[in-house]
Amino acid sequence: MQGMGETGEACPFEFNFDPASFKIGDTISYRVTTLDEFPFVGTLIEVHEDFVVIAGDPNDPTVRYRGTRESRPVVDGSEID
Repeated sequence: MQGMGETGEACPFEFNFDPASFKIGDTISYRVTTLDEFPFVGTLIEVHEDFVVIAGDPNDPTVRYRGTRESRPVVDGSEID
């Protein structure tokens, strides 16, 4: 998210990029397979050994995506409406 705002402007998010330390409530950057690696922001609502569940919309708690457990989780594009 560097360089996306005004000169000297910091990113408004603090991301956790360490999958070994992922915990519920962490803000993460995730990617969607069908959207050319464009970065999205989400909050972890479940953390499992092999995958995470991401809250994809802070205004709609029913929007949840299953992602890989890696520094920038990958969500299969078929999960996105």
